[in-house]
Amino acid sequence: MKRSLAAGAVLSATALLTGVIQVSTAAQATPTPSVQAQAAEHRAGLIALANGEAGPLTKALGLGGKETLVAKDAVVDADGTRHLRFERTYAGLPVLGGDLVVHQAAAGAVEAVDKAVTAQIAVPSLTPKIPADKAAAQASGAVQSTVGIAADKDESPLAEVHQAGAAQLVVWAADGNPRLAYRTTVEGVRADGTPSSQLLVTDAATGQVLSSHEQVQTATGTGKGVFVGSVPLTTTLSGSTYSLKDASRGGQSTSDLKGKTSGSGTLFTDTDNAWGDGTAANRQSAAVDAQFGAAATWDYYKNSFGRSGIKNNGVGATSRVHYGRNYVNAFWNDSCFCMTYGDGSGNTNPLTELDVAGHEMTHGVTSATAGLNYSGESGGLNEATSDIFG
Repeated sequence: MKRSLAAGAVLSATALLTGVIQVSTAAQATPTPSVQAQAAEHRAGLIALANGEAGPLTKALGLGGKETLVAKDAVVDADGTRHLRFERTYAGLPVLGGDLVVHQAAAGAVEAVDKAVTAQIAVPSLTPKIPADKAAAQASGAVQSTVGIAADKDESPLAEVHQAGAAQLVVWAADGNPRLAYRTTVEGVRADGTPSSQLLVTDAATGQVLSSHEQVQTATGTGKGVFVGSVPLTTTLSGSTYSLKDASRGGQSTSDLKGKTSGSGTLFTDTDNAWGDGTAANRQSAAVDAQFGAAATWDYYKNSFGRSGIKNNGVGATSRVHYGRNYVNAFWNDSCFCMTYGDGSGNTNPLTELDVAGHEMTHGVTSATAGLNYSGESGGLNEATSDIFG
């Protein structure tokens, strides 16, 4: 719904315009740390000014006496037009489905408003019939009842569910029927090892599930490896952060050992889902090689032999890069079910070539099938098999 407002609802044009001009100029300037910091400061100032005018806007929009607006974001177009995003609260409680966007001309006049819902918020009572601890247990139970059932065709079934975090009292208004509710996050793990974080909204009077959605999503990113070049990568999105974890291939992942020779390392994460730059100096580049190599090996055994993973049990392996210092080798270890790569001489020549990945992970396949000891004739067969498949 778009709605024009009277002059009384116009934000302070002069003050906002000053911030707008500075933000716009910073956005067009050559990015430097100081300019970026200045742009962030101006954006924060713009949001603060918008919050200062939230009261007049609340009245102009005809919101209820217990409703308030909280500015969350500000986007400025090249011509100075600004779009201010507000979230709504009712008696101090977050209103789910109450967000709105105010569109302003460069001079500050409000041109239109887009609301998620048009209904005025009115809740008969702010006292829930169900206590918070029981609501949390009910939310966990609702997810627990779906163990073994995938949320959609692209997700593996839940294998484990546990409660994390308390139930938060909110007002649910997304369906146009405002009511008191609880918002609860239920953490779990899917059968393929992918984490699950389901956000549930339940009625504070009946316990009915009003809304549920998975916050951990599989995404397709791009990578530039030292050896594989530019390749697509299946990653996992949680909140606003991507990780090198592939739910479509058993949850296989890549971590950074940071020069250590033990431990599981730190899972690679990123904010833009674009990984590495093709140089060994960029730590993500070797990780791109490793993640792509693990995916290629998984796909080869699945497409050629119908095998689902190294052990044929649907579980993906962990790849570890940046092992030790000047380590000129790579190896597979059954005990950690992991593939490990050194950085080579001078720590500038990672051993992450695609044939190395195929060779080493085939040792894992051999261990899970023939179980050939790595000595004598059986050791020779073991090594030769890895050479052939690699």
